[in-house]
Amino acid sequence: MSKFSFKIFLPAAGLGERLRPITNHMPKPLLPLLGKPLIEIILKKFSDISSGKIGINLHYKPEAIRKWADESEYKDRIELFPEDPILGTGGALKNAEIFLSDSYFMVHNADIVSDIDFIKLVMTHIISGNIATLATHNYPKYSNVIVNDKGLVIDVENPGTSMPNPSTDRFKTAYTGIAVYSPEIFQFLPSGESHATSAWIEASKAGKKVQALDFTGCCWSDVGTPMSYASAIIKNLRSEGETTYFHPSAKKIDNLEIDGYVIIEKENTFNKKISVRNCIVLPESGLDQNTYYENCIIGHDFKIDLNEADLLGTKNNGILIGTGGSNREYFRVEKNYKTFVVMKCKNSDSDYTRHIEYTKFFLKHLVPVPELVDYEPDKMLATFEDLGDVSLYTWLKKTHDDKTIEQMYRKVLDILILIHTEATARVAECPLLQNKIFDYEHYRWETSYFIEQLVKNIKEISIKNTSSLNDEFHNLAAKAVSFHKTIIHRDFQSQNIMIHNGIPRLIDFQSARIGLPAYDIASILWDPYYRLEDKTRKNLLKYYAAQIKAKDAFFDKDKFEESLIICRLQRHMQALGAFGFLSSSAGKRYFSKYIPKGIKLLKEDIFLVKDEYPELYKLIAVL
Repeated sequence: MSKFSFKIFLPAAGLGERLRPITNHMPKPLLPLLGKPLIEIILKKFSDISSGKIGINLHYKPEAIRKWADESEYKDRIELFPEDPILGTGGALKNAEIFLSDSYFMVHNADIVSDIDFIKLVMTHIISGNIATLATHNYPKYSNVIVNDKGLVIDVENPGTSMPNPSTDRFKTAYTGIAVYSPEIFQFLPSGESHATSAWIEASKAGKKVQALDFTGCCWSDVGTPMSYASAIIKNLRSEGETTYFHPSAKKIDNLEIDGYVIIEKENTFNKKISVRNCIVLPESGLDQNTYYENCIIGHDFKIDLNEADLLGTKNNGILIGTGGSNREYFRVEKNYKTFVVMKCKNSDSDYTRHIEYTKFFLKHLVPVPELVDYEPDKMLATFEDLGDVSLYTWLKKTHDDKTIEQMYRKVLDILILIHTEATARVAECPLLQNKIFDYEHYRWETSYFIEQLVKNIKEISIKNTSSLNDEFHNLAAKAVSFHKTIIHRDFQSQNIMIHNGIPRLIDFQSARIGLPAYDIASILWDPYYRLEDKTRKNLLKYYAAQIKAKDAFFDKDKFEESLIICRLQRHMQALGAFGFLSSSAGKRYFSKYIPKGIKLLKEDIFLVKDEYPELYKLIAVL
């Protein structure tokens, strides 16, 4: 239920000249961001806290915004304010004075995407007695709002623009395009065209409080140019832990060869084989003229080239890549017209040496991991072969038939079979790996991690029968350590398998150890990132067992299946603990979307052994 009922006004009349030719086809507020118009994203966030009415001004392509408003879920709350000529940021408010003058109201530019806390902004305004409360941040490029030591606005450089005067050294901040006003602001707004910034200055001179409330550190994007628009999309995609977005209406995406960040908006059909890398394909683009597109925005009759470094961001002379749970940093660098991936580890990262040694060992025994090009232990750097950006997880987002998926997973299992047999037979060549054992303490750590990070922290469940539950966790761990062990990857899931030239390759293997091979099987075939069809999973289990049996005459299928249910339970609990930690404590909130999938898998598996683990069954039933 909404906490407030104040109104919002969205300036949406602008020509969007800097965004042309995109805005030749649609007004800026209707630009899509991962399937939703900018204006809809703003109103969804606003409606989460307020049930108040919505004012929108119109000038450029008004018929498109009218159509959107008529079809919107907010249509009964929307009032439109046409302008001809355009009235500016202040004149637009004055034109809607009757609509807005009954209480305080919010103004939110229709080309801004942010995670600024609306409740904090509104509550500050209500409590302070301000005539205006501006959401601001430290952004030197746009910092032209001059404030005193109490955070009150005393002047604005170049009113009506966001252009600071570099020659002045007064304390300045940047306006985000989001504010809350009291109706008294209309005293300082003349009829006709004007700028809201001029009203701030006049109100301040009259002794009214115009406060700059600092939100530095919040995510904020101004969708004013093709590059800033593309960057906002990539930023939002990264915030979801994704590298691709395909609108549900997109058709024949199996014809797409993808790499990097790929966004396909609505009403696109791909009738020809097309390769795209770091591309945004706008609605109804009719993309079929060329075969390869890279670093660009594509529309119906245009292509806007983008600079990859500006689009994705740079650090340490490389382009930032990666969206996973690791606290390592990865960069793509170019040398002699060839790209490589550089890994930067923290000085405290004990797995750095393991990564180097495991890489050498796996490469020696033909396990398909990235080639090690160079490493600098004193700098905690390592350079690897570039396998691109398409993981198995990303590959699965395209439409594939069951046969194609099973064929790819067989190739993936071939990697495991090699690790579980031939590499294991030679593990003595890598003492760091040979001595890294998945032992009783590690199994118990996993279940404790699950209880602390998921059950208590995320689900806020208080456990009553702790002693009985710990007994069951003990039994699980004791059984696990009794089975035959091999080298295992330990995190063998779809985001740690890259698809390079159609061939799966393995990454993120520095946590490999000696443990149950069924743990890897549970990780990939019962993966919360992608749920396989039951029939496909059964076929793959048969394939794995047959291939292992052919290489290892002592393979015991019954023992393997007995260990598999234990590993499924352990793996699900470990993954859920990780999702809980990463989404709450590590600031990677997108991992929370996998929690329901992980819980569903865990519930299905504990049901199979509920009589053996009754306390765990009861706990999982209420998650």
